[in-house]
Amino acid sequence: MSHSPLQLHEGAIFLSDAHYSFKHNELLPFLKALRSQEIQTPQLLLMGDIFDLLFGGIPETTVRNQEAVDLINTLSDNIEIIYLEGNHDFNLVDVFPGVTLFPIEQQPVSCHYKEQRVKIAHGDFNAPAGYRLYTLFIRNPFILKGLGLLNRVGGQFILKGLDRRLQRKDDCKSMDTFETYISRHLSKQELHEIDLFIEGHYHQDLAFNIGGCHYVNLPAFACGSTYMRLEEQGMVSEHFGEHAS
Repeated sequence: MSHSPLQLHEGAIFLSDAHYSFKHNELLPFLKALRSQEIQTPQLLLMGDIFDLLFGGIPETTVRNQEAVDLINTLSDNIEIIYLEGNHDFNLVDVFPGVTLFPIEQQPVSCHYKEQRVKIAHGDFNAPAGYRLYTLFIRNPFILKGLGLLNRVGGQFILKGLDRRLQRKDDCKSMDTFETYISRHLSKQELHEIDLFIEGHYHQDLAFNIGGCHYVNLPAFACGSTYMRLEEQGMVSEHFGEHAS
């Protein structure tokens, strides 16, 4: 799927890593606040891992997230929504027909904001070879359908196993030497040609300059209901609790 150059708008909201599930349900009231216009934005960028388990081709994962899925589809009638698929939510073209979707192979996405050159990504686009092979395998629609059938025949044992694993996961831990890691991660990017690089995935809520580019790692919405808004002065953190009534 090809896309026209993406234009970012002032006031755009960037929300990443909500990991919506039985463990993290913060996303639902946020989407309702957007629907009621308690929170307003001209553009909503969902930066991946918005759902803990949402796989196109496995209908059970849509059903378990149905209310949030329906809200996003309703919002897309009035708000431009950009969705960068993550490693927990992918193959979503049939799930979100009114949303502009970018799968992992199209990331990072080149954008413009006023005079700034911007790139955005979920964050797992430059992983080791083994991980990249896994992503190709797990995103194959035929393999997903086969796994979905196996899961149904086996009494949902695959999803139940993933739920148990995700229940034990610490979603909010900090990474030591994160700047060094990002230097390697972005080593193939022409950073001197980019003004702003925004990604999620790592849950670090950190920003720093690297290679002449301003790098922003978004906060995980699952770890405090924080998102970021693009303003003329830069990326500004906002906390959903400050808006919720």
